[in-house]
Amino acid sequence: MISPVLPSYSRANLSFVKGEGSWLVEADGRRFLDFASGIAVMSLGHGHPTVVGALKDQADALWHTSNLYEVPQQKALAERLVEHTFADTVFFCNSGTEAAELAIKMARKYRTETGTPERMKILTFEGSFHGRSMGAISAAGSEKLTKGFGPLLEGFQSLPFGDHDALREAAAQEDVGAIMIEPIQGEGGIRPVPDQCLKGLRDLCDEHGLLLIFDEIQCGVGRTGKLFAHEWAGITPDIMLVAKGIGGGFPIGALLATEEAAQGMTAGTHGSTYGGNPLGCAVGTAVMDTITEDGFLEAVNAKAGFLRQKLEGLVASHPTIFESVRGQGLILGLKCRVAPTDVVAEGYNHAVLTVPAADDVVRVLPALTISEEEISQGIDRLDATATALEERAA
Repeated sequence: MISPVLPSYSRANLSFVKGEGSWLVEADGRRFLDFASGIAVMSLGHGHPTVVGALKDQADALWHTSNLYEVPQQKALAERLVEHTFADTVFFCNSGTEAAELAIKMARKYRTETGTPERMKILTFEGSFHGRSMGAISAAGSEKLTKGFGPLLEGFQSLPFGDHDALREAAAQEDVGAIMIEPIQGEGGIRPVPDQCLKGLRDLCDEHGLLLIFDEIQCGVGRTGKLFAHEWAGITPDIMLVAKGIGGGFPIGALLATEEAAQGMTAGTHGSTYGGNPLGCAVGTAVMDTITEDGFLEAVNAKAGFLRQKLEGLVASHPTIFESVRGQGLILGLKCRVAPTDVVAEGYNHAVLTVPAADDVVRVLPALTISEEEISQGIDRLDATATALEERAA
């Protein structure tokens, strides 16, 4: 008999009933150190008082009207995003996938508006992940995402990750109009694009008149120690996708764009019933206000250095289980010599939560508010996890 919930997830036998900062409490009372953060969603941890207060206050006042009317909370969050980023304008939606869909539409509409409708192709990269809608899986192109779902949306070309010659050749094609890339691949295995390569991408787009689209759904909103990952390279995109951490656990996504890139998106070209609702935007504003407070990102960088040092020690202590550490800030990955799903599953026995990814990587994505003491506790639990795997293999 089929489950009343569509069985499209492979779920662990865990049911969490309460969250407290960097901890999750299971129904049986066990406390788990959360090194996953809902896959980089709980940017300020579970039950952050500022976020909870913003949600409660807004819930008491107004949940929903419609985008047929002005939404003051939406304007407030948009103003903060514009103030702190490259963007001139923001569209709010409910998820990163929805933001990716709009990015595709915006890039294509831009070509129509600028008299270059033949330049509809968008270049993407192997290992990328932009969501699970038809547009998003067509963009990523991997068999894992696309098998059985054809015909796919046309107009994408996936390039080998890190192949500069292939990129330069593809960018010169007359039908190419944009490049879409994650500054740090998340699902692809915590693979950062080096700063010099991001700079080169910006130069390449400027040379050929291409739009540059950054997907910062997983790596953005403070996770790298700057508000957005591309800031480390000192360059800006034309369009950016944001979700996950911006809502601190509440479902909200956003697309940020320059006025130039967004010129074709006029009244009626796109919409969302729930996008930019008062609840989501009130929470997003509280998250933004907290992350942009003086000293917050400096503290993230300090904790990131501490965590990386601890993970490097973990790798050195368990060379048959782990190979290396990769990533930046608090979006880190343990390259494994065993199946990453085995590490994640054994971690459950030691009350620590991590997330598997491609390329034999386990993701470590703690809340930006985690303490050094909690980092140490998490590392102790991962150490016990690796020891158990070693004993099993002996």
